[in-house]
Amino acid sequence: MTPPETTSVAVELANLRSDIGSFGRDLGEIKTSCAVLVERSARTEQDVRDLRRELEDEVRKLRDDELKPLKADLDAVKGRQWPLQSIAGLASATAIGLGIWTAVGR
Repeated sequence: MTPPETTSVAVELANLRSDIGSFGRDLGEIKTSCAVLVERSARTEQDVRDLRRELEDEVRKLRDDELKPLKADLDAVKGRQWPLQSIAGLASATAIGLGIWTAVGR
């Protein structure tokens, strides 16, 4: 090798070392950015879980608040219901009694 080639090789090696150094720094920045994104993603997932839990609690409370008056109305309707089974039993007993009375009376 001649001295100018040795100098150009040395210059190229210096450039490569510089490029490798900046490549390492860039990789470090990429790793840092990825770590930040992962942390943000974890926080976002936790926020979504918390919001979902709060929403479910609010929906449950609203449903309970809506159901209380409906249950009270249903209980009131049930209280005013006619005892149909008792009336049907009484009608059947009356029909049997009338049938026996007409059969005996003939």
